[in-house]
Amino acid sequence: MTKDSSTAETNAPTRARDWVKVLAQYREPNTWRSLFELAVTVGPFIGLWALAWWSLSISVWLTLAISLCNAAFLLRLFAIQHDCGHNSFFNDRTLSDWVGRFLGVLTLTPYDVWRRSHSIHHSSAGNLGRRGIGDIDTLTVAEYQKLSRFKKLVYRVYRHPIVLFGFGPGYLFFLQNRLPLGLMEHARYWISAMCTNAAILVALAVMWYFGGLMPILLIFVPSTLLAATAGVWLFYVQHQFETTHWEEDQNWDLHDAALQGSSHYVLPSVLQWLSANIGIHHIHHLYSRIPFYRLPEVLKDHAGLADINRMTIRESLVNARLHLWDEKSKRLLSFREARAVAAVG
Repeated sequence: MTKDSSTAETNAPTRARDWVKVLAQYREPNTWRSLFELAVTVGPFIGLWALAWWSLSISVWLTLAISLCNAAFLLRLFAIQHDCGHNSFFNDRTLSDWVGRFLGVLTLTPYDVWRRSHSIHHSSAGNLGRRGIGDIDTLTVAEYQKLSRFKKLVYRVYRHPIVLFGFGPGYLFFLQNRLPLGLMEHARYWISAMCTNAAILVALAVMWYFGGLMPILLIFVPSTLLAATAGVWLFYVQHQFETTHWEEDQNWDLHDAALQGSSHYVLPSVLQWLSANIGIHHIHHLYSRIPFYRLPEVLKDHAGLADINRMTIRESLVNARLHLWDEKSKRLLSFREARAVAAVG
């Protein structure tokens, strides 16, 4: 560590809210860099789609393999759409929104609906009194114990990895996203959902007209499903880990919840690039206006932030069995651990 970096670490803020002023220095996007990131994602995505379509005449297995590879670029397109929703990709809000709406057709996600629900997620993550929109349903140990046997079964099924990461992603992106659930009373979100649905139907009709059913079944569906599964897993590990942060509304603090309740998911460089640095999630939640390509710059300049909630892929796998928040120990527990806690209590 250099002398300058040592001084920076010595003078580093000790409270989450004090980091906001520091992180504000990284908020400005570079238009040319953003256009470059968009081009190197859209370009390969279109190219692999074309290659997969061409390969239909050679081998369905080759087509399937190419489409599964293309899921990685579809995931990155969703991450760019995510930055557009935070107005961190371009300085121009209108440009960000229309790029986001276009990408929302490719990702099967009505942009304006998602932007609103995701905004709610950012403003309430870790708040036990404001669960339900833009997050994964999580009960406390006490809440779970009060459920009927049938409702306990429903919750256990919902939280099972086969449902969350098997059936869940397909349901979320192919079905749930077709309606503005949670925002049904607002016309603008109906317009967003229905316009996105109409554009998706037009795209599917074009595929059917020129290629029949096979491009849909072997390219569109597999790449979307795999990208959706990867996206749901990334979202899960960003907030669902043993030492995450939950508080009742009266004790909840936006900045503490952002920094302490979001993980730093350390990925190999290729996966970090394909996921657009979304693993540096604690910094993103603390200051969502930072463009994704500047997040590594934050960690480089403030090394102490890199150690907060640091998690490797191997370490993250255990999170799939954690389902209930224990308000006493401030930990996310497995059902077995929750039974032990209840027995002692």
